[in-house]
Amino acid sequence: MENKQIIYSILLTLTVAVFSCTDLETTPRQSLTPEQALNDISGYFAVSNSMYNRATSFNYYGQQMMIAPEILADNLRLVANTGRYQGEETNGDRDHINLWNSNVFGGINDANLIIAGIDDENVTGEEDQKSIIKGEAFFMRALFYFDLCRVYGYEPGREVDGFNLGPILRLSPTLVASDADFRERVTVLEVYEQIERDLIEAIPLLPLVPLGSEGVYFGNRGAAFALLARLYLYWNRMQEAEAAASEAMIRLGLRSNGEGLTPPGAYVQGFSRAPHPESLFELELRQVDWSTVDGVNNSLNSLTSDNDPAAQFIVGASNELIATYETGDVRRDCWRETTRDGIEGPVYASRKWTGYKGDFLENLPIIRAAELYLIRAEARYQSNPAGAREDINALREQRGLGPVDNVITGQTLFNRIMLERRQEFALEGHRFFDLKRNGMNITKHADFLEVPYTDYRILSNLPLAQIQLNELLVQNPGY
Repeated sequence: MENKQIIYSILLTLTVAVFSCTDLETTPRQSLTPEQALNDISGYFAVSNSMYNRATSFNYYGQQMMIAPEILADNLRLVANTGRYQGEETNGDRDHINLWNSNVFGGINDANLIIAGIDDENVTGEEDQKSIIKGEAFFMRALFYFDLCRVYGYEPGREVDGFNLGPILRLSPTLVASDADFRERVTVLEVYEQIERDLIEAIPLLPLVPLGSEGVYFGNRGAAFALLARLYLYWNRMQEAEAAASEAMIRLGLRSNGEGLTPPGAYVQGFSRAPHPESLFELELRQVDWSTVDGVNNSLNSLTSDNDPAAQFIVGASNELIATYETGDVRRDCWRETTRDGIEGPVYASRKWTGYKGDFLENLPIIRAAELYLIRAEARYQSNPAGAREDINALREQRGLGPVDNVITGQTLFNRIMLERRQEFALEGHRFFDLKRNGMNITKHADFLEVPYTDYRILSNLPLAQIQLNELLVQNPGY
């Protein structure tokens, strides 16, 4: 497949502009019409590249979606006052995750453009390439909508006071102003059903690529199965979650004993390698994606690490997280003990986000193989506790640890799975959502008060400007 940093000559005429509302994305007509620009596969490659690039933005996976879910819960603490993430640490009113933006809805529109048009008989190009691009669009649309649901809505069956709304659902592209319309939010259940359909459509179209290969820079079959397993876990469809995770593991050569995961001695180093050796799906970043100040101002490396004198290093691991690691756990080595002016005692800088590509730059592993073991363990813990323990132990062996007690079941087993997830995915954007999707209170570090699950701050607020613009939009309760 062509490099994602393809020259954007076509995108110059397909630059997506925000029209009226951030979920109404239109493609302005300039020297070429979309029909002219998208008459061969190169135009769709360009739209696909745009779709992936939107996911790397700092208000999405490039920063916010990795840091905010950790500091909204109990994994991170502020170690410097720059004004950023202060509200998230205290769970202040309207201090949450803001995904109701042009990058997310623009990415959905990119996916819709591809899905709606690439099969047209007038589009020239190899049919197998067209099928793959279409599969990638289904995969990415599923990811965009999944993230909108978990930020703005309750998982099905976990609703508070019956509130069940998710995002606006838009499945056809908006090319010009006349295509745009204002819409109501639909239920999370409706969006989940659409995500399921998208992933089922994507799977046969996508190639199966080796774990940790350059193929993981694009939507692929293993990643689609993994995202489907994650969807079912959030949906509390445990039998299907187990089946999808198992299917992904079989296809990727991941053994029930943990073979195929990164061995203990290479775990920390794996986060300074592109692609990450456990990546099923990874967003590739290159220097041309950034301006000269982006790295030091906004990168994960600058905000979470102090390995460069110019780094901001504003967030580190909470003392509570550090205290959970057992002796010999290589995941503890992803945190380096250091000091910070104005902070008593040690602080902990990340060694996951190291800027190994230079100038604070690195790739973003979004779905890793370890998640499959923990999805399956959680899906099994009630119906097959022995199988759940086997999955936990497979992961623990590759993290330098011995097996868990072979008699733990029920709530104790569930708590162990949640702890393993907390430790494994620290600073990868899972912690807040793991608590939320299970209907649990959001635990906090130090003296910050936990957030009850029934508190309105569990959900993010829709931007006020969009509520005022689109009178059909219903704001989330409490805002």
